[in-house]
Amino acid sequence: MDSVLRKPLLKGMAAVSVSVLLFVSLAVSADELFPEPAYVSLKESDQVAKFPGPVVWPGGPKMLYNSVTPDGRTLVVSSPKEGAVYLFDTASGEQLAVVKTGKAAKGLKITPDGKEIYVSNEGADTISVVNLAARKVVATIATDKKPHNVRFTRDGRTAFVTLQGGAGLGVIDTQSRKMVRVIATPGIDAPHNLDLSRDERLAFIRGLSNQVGVLDLVTGKMRKIIPVGQGHAGIDVTPNGKWVFTGAVADDVVTVIDANTLEVVKKIKLGFGPHGVRASRDSRYLYVSVTADDEVSVIDIDTLDVVKTFKQASFPFWVSVQGNPGCQICGLAISARMWLR
Repeated sequence: MDSVLRKPLLKGMAAVSVSVLLFVSLAVSADELFPEPAYVSLKESDQVAKFPGPVVWPGGPKMLYNSVTPDGRTLVVSSPKEGAVYLFDTASGEQLAVVKTGKAAKGLKITPDGKEIYVSNEGADTISVVNLAARKVVATIATDKKPHNVRFTRDGRTAFVTLQGGAGLGVIDTQSRKMVRVIATPGIDAPHNLDLSRDERLAFIRGLSNQVGVLDLVTGKMRKIIPVGQGHAGIDVTPNGKWVFTGAVADDVVTVIDANTLEVVKKIKLGFGPHGVRASRDSRYLYVSVTADDEVSVIDIDTLDVVKTFKQASFPFWVSVQGNPGCQICGLAISARMWLR
């Protein structure tokens, strides 16, 4: 083909390609962005938002951390002001119960079998174990200073708790309901939030300032300290194990870390104060609560671009999604005995 004719043709094809891509992007519906519901706690309006929609439910004072049961039927949200957790029916938004736990109840997680909630009472230096069926505290676990958040192994036999008072990462035997070990976290003076690698050999620990620590749970050694955005935030390892995302409440970026190389691959610009981060169960989308700008943003994990932003007052804080963390690859879980010795 003559070069004079080929150039306009190629330009035309490029324009068509761009138009098609733009059409596909615009055609993505809210339902497609949320393969399963995402739940966002709204700290300053004392509410909870369910996406897609969103549908907003009345909650309790200072709704903070949240977690959804494996079957997706119940959402649990902490209220540090009340020293309690609130239970909601996810289908109707009905408030099912309020369970008192302890002073400054903050981070919480539901056990992989969906039977219990572990609640970090930061002001009491304890973890409350709440039976979901009975809707009452059935055990209290003493910890070091300022337990902030919890993460279970897939088999549910071990819970890790960030000790923001500076001791490190606590290890809880869920069968004996005792903290049996503390792993030091040099370089992370105030462990804030955490998640685990896909094979559960590494803990990614978000500090209060601008760092993520990569702690080897097999050796007990800190493998790397990674600079990220300013201030504290949530942290999430995608269910496929490929990426680690963390926000920055005193900044305007979400940092993307390659979970295998431990290198930062991108800092995604958002509104000011991204805190909660949670990937969809299929690792397709990331949901980010942007605190200061009252927004919830959706990031396409394939392209690492923001594809949708919802205005959502007031002070969206934390995000939970059914199936993350989950048990899709339980065969890769390492025996809890490794961390209890």
